[in-house]
Amino acid sequence: MSSLLVTDQSTQLEPQAVPSVPWRDVHDVAPGDLAAYIQKLEALCLEHPQSADVRTALGMAHAVNLDVYKSMDALEDARAVDPDNFWAQLKYAELHYRLRILDTAEKETKRAADLAANALQLAMARKQLSEIRALKQSCVRNVHWTKPLTAPVLMLGAAMVVMFVVMLWK
Repeated sequence: MSSLLVTDQSTQLEPQAVPSVPWRDVHDVAPGDLAAYIQKLEALCLEHPQSADVRTALGMAHAVNLDVYKSMDALEDARAVDPDNFWAQLKYAELHYRLRILDTAEKETKRAADLAANALQLAMARKQLSEIRALKQSCVRNVHWTKPLTAPVLMLGAAMVVMFVVMLWK
């Protein structure tokens, strides 16, 4: 048997190995419980570096802890480990949605819908996509800085120089 056909079972992680969430409502979680849960997940990430599920759970725990940068890093790592993981993709898109980066959230949610393996996953992605589109249409405007700001900056600088000269003159 070729060594290329043999998979390394040491990096495989059973679904039961991800610790269950110690709370039902994210608003009622105690900071100590959350910190302990994050430590467990970080230890599991070190034990199983190729597990996208553990990294996704870690990203979600960091999001509950309101640590956006660590959450984004963990979810990006999960997507890098397994680019075809639906949950990592959906939670990555959801984080962008919660941060109101709606164009990116819509694009990433579409990708999650393409990765959906069953009707439940597809329904979740479609619901998130409809919420993003409704929010984009109703009240949130995505501002794009497409016009150059050189003329206003030069005018402001000139006005400040004139005011400085006038103040010195008196």
